Amino acid sequence: MTWKQFVLTSAALTIAAAQSASHAVLTNLESAKWSHDKGDPPGSESVLLREDAKTGGMELLVRFPAGHVIAPHWHESNERILVLQGTLNLTRDDGVTALHAGAYAFLPARELQRLSCGSGERCTFYLAWDGNPRSHRDQ
Repeated sequence: MTWKQFVLTSAALTIAAAQSASHAVLTNLESAKWSHDKGDPPGSESVLLREDAKTGGMELLVRFPAGHVIAPHWHESNERILVLQGTLNLTRDDGVTALHAGAYAFLPARELQRLSCGSGERCTFYLAWDGNPRSHRDQ
């Protein structure tokens, strides 16, 4: 092996070793590992998809039973919602918006919101926060 081949081979191995393994997250609703946390309301379940250790951001799948109401609250970071099943009613200062399956909502940090499952079936949705999703109840 020539000096040039050695350097090129060493460089290629160094680059390959420095690349991190894939952190892909692949989940289907029907095979997801749903769990019920102790403090959550009866009939509610969630799946933690990903959490960013640096920012505190996270992504979840969440489902609530029909008629469930989430008290008015706000989060310390931007929130994204993608409705997968049912109708999620989102109440903000400007009124109520019915979000049906396929609907998307972006909620800026510190914006007061109230969610309820307004359909006859459970509501399933994807949630994502840019940073720490710490929630605060409206008082």
